[in-house]
Amino acid sequence: MLTKMAVLVIFVAIVIALGSSLVYLVKDKGGDSNRMVKALTFRVGLSLSLFILLMILGATDVIQLHGLYPQPPAQ
Repeated sequence: MLTKMAVLVIFVAIVIALGSSLVYLVKDKGGDSNRMVKALTFRVGLSLSLFILLMILGATDVIQLHGLYPQPPAQ
């Protein structure tokens, strides 16, 4: 349950960073502000960390990975 919550928190942070960069894009009309670039850079870092976290959790069998078309359970 803790792993699901951690993944959910990181995913929500990614969406919030994306929304804040949209606000900075609309609000900052001048080209002097780097706030949008910083927010997008933060989002990319969060996305990479989420991907790495999911790969580590899958490699250690904390979460069950399956393909696009998972095999039906053996009977």
